[in-house]
Amino acid sequence: MRRIEMTTPTRSGLELLFTPRSVAIVGASGTPGKAGYAMAASLRGFPGRLYAVNPGAAGRGESILGLDTRASVTELKGQVDLAVLAVSAPMVPEALEQCGQSGVSAAVVCAGGFGESGAEGTALQQQAERVAATYNIRLLGPNTSGFMNPGIGLFANFMPAVTSLTPGPVAILAQSGGVNLALAFMLQGVGVGTSLSVGLGNSGDVGFAEVLDHLADDPETSAVALHVEGIADGRALMEAVRRCVVRKPVVALKVGKNDVGDFAKSHTGALTGSYEITRAALSQAGAVVVDSLAEVVDAVTALSMVRIAARPKSGAAIITGQAGPGLILADALAEAGVPVPALHSETTAQLRQLLPEMTYQDNPVDTGRPGESFPAVARAVAQDPSIALTAVYALDEPGAFDPETALAPLSGHVLFASGGPQEVLTQHRERLRELGIPMFSSPEALARGVAAVAKDAQLRFSARQPVGQPANGRVKVLGATLDESEGKRLIAETGATVPVSRVAATRQEAHAALENLRGPVVIKVLDAAILHKSDVGGVHINIRTIDQLNAALDAIDAIPGGSSGRYLLEQQAGPGLELIVGGVRDVAFGPVVALSIGGTDVEILNVSPQLRVAPLSRSSALDMVLGLPPAVLAGHRGAPPIDLESVADLLLAVGELMTTYSDITEIDLNPVRITAEGPVVLDALIISDFQQ
Repeated sequence: MRRIEMTTPTRSGLELLFTPRSVAIVGASGTPGKAGYAMAASLRGFPGRLYAVNPGAAGRGESILGLDTRASVTELKGQVDLAVLAVSAPMVPEALEQCGQSGVSAAVVCAGGFGESGAEGTALQQQAERVAATYNIRLLGPNTSGFMNPGIGLFANFMPAVTSLTPGPVAILAQSGGVNLALAFMLQGVGVGTSLSVGLGNSGDVGFAEVLDHLADDPETSAVALHVEGIADGRALMEAVRRCVVRKPVVALKVGKNDVGDFAKSHTGALTGSYEITRAALSQAGAVVVDSLAEVVDAVTALSMVRIAARPKSGAAIITGQAGPGLILADALAEAGVPVPALHSETTAQLRQLLPEMTYQDNPVDTGRPGESFPAVARAVAQDPSIALTAVYALDEPGAFDPETALAPLSGHVLFASGGPQEVLTQHRERLRELGIPMFSSPEALARGVAAVAKDAQLRFSARQPVGQPANGRVKVLGATLDESEGKRLIAETGATVPVSRVAATRQEAHAALENLRGPVVIKVLDAAILHKSDVGGVHINIRTIDQLNAALDAIDAIPGGSSGRYLLEQQAGPGLELIVGGVRDVAFGPVVALSIGGTDVEILNVSPQLRVAPLSRSSALDMVLGLPPAVLAGHRGAPPIDLESVADLLLAVGELMTTYSDITEIDLNPVRITAEGPVVLDALIISDFQQ
């Protein structure tokens, strides 16, 4: 257990929240079953000064669980760093007032019934926040189960069982107190302790960004597990993650997969939602984003000990003592997108000298059974120029294989998994941890650990790439929603290709335009107020003759509610794969760029959209394009292959427009037709919320 040092508070004040020298439990109780009793039971092992505050018990001269009991925190003026408030919501503002008068630096507010419960609760939370701000009290919560700092024996949590948690290298930062506890016990179960476990609750004061900054500086933390439900300031979270991953890896879990936000004015809005955008933003900021608590545990187990140099791709080697688990591991790495490259000829030549003939001596390497040559095999494979990470699986066979001896020279680049008697595996895990080698209990878990390390390296590499900025370095105002012709003109100014077109205000002008345009023509209603032209009969294709043109004009003129009376005539593009390229302005993250397959392929291929927060780097834009299915990139159903650079240019252009014009709420380029000459924007909708 770390000794509690005398700390000098920094501007954030989080040191005296998470590493206080003295703690007061306001609302402590000697009655089992009450919240104040549970909190006192959790905290009574704290080695610093600890006080119980309960006016009734103090008046009767009673001690609560053997603690020094006082009637009010005001009796402890100047003696308390942290107050843990185990009182009901209506009592919180007054309790904070007393804490402020007593010089308390930080407080944990555990009660619910605040912003999460409606208007009255929101007003009560705002009152509590004002009191805390008046006295410069750093406030964790309200509506939090608290936090745990096992390294100093501080367990400010309602679950006394947390006192069994041991110190370790992983910090947990969770919006949910329940997830905070679940992750802490799951990590304990795989032999990985925690440095700090924080449940944010409503984040009335202390939020994600400040705690991440605190953890980035914490010498006891090697990796951070992040749990996110909802975000108010997405940009602040992204910047905090970026600052943290420079020094510590972050693994993030975003919940709420089925909570799709409603941007619903166009197709682009329907593709995005808070869940997808938050995941994309966290990944873009450098966090390794996973899908479950089990994946969080495997990822932070790996990253708390292994972090390799930043690179675009990290080749992994597989060495296995048993072929079956090795195949499972290889499948799982392929599914995760981790390359398993062929070994260089020099390496395979060494393996031929070390392994029997019947073994498989490329990547994966199957040794047949771990034996005396296993350490030399592992060293030879790990030193191959194509290999950044080595994944080793071998069942426990006494006398055949000593993982500590075999793998110690590879520490920092090797991850291990095994099976066997639990007590033996626990001993191996503890000894390997001392060597800086993470150990897992299954091939799948090992693969998740390797994938997390590889992804972390890739994300740090991407973070080095420069991002675009607003045109001319300043933000402008578009001023109005654009009709399709105006939108295409703006898109064309970025270098994008649009069809040759003519705008007609009369039938005579439409007839002249048909004569001037080559080949079949598309005619559309031209009205910025009509967002979905096809839905109202405002789009007509394959127009070649005056009669066909007149029929189309009649249909457009008959649109219910009327229109502007203007028409857009364009040369009709040939068939091809269609993409949707767009941008939306998210309430938490600001401008977001989206890429998806369009037309009927979006339903057939069932592909999730690629999303990034603007501004983009070229590397991010290319990653978005490469996120499309390989069959689409190569030319789906006879379509020409996608020109990666041209589509990336279009994504960068949308990102630049979204960041340049502050009033653009949505850009919808749908469809973008992929042709042999590159992408062509066939329709453009640019929506502004400009208000004078």
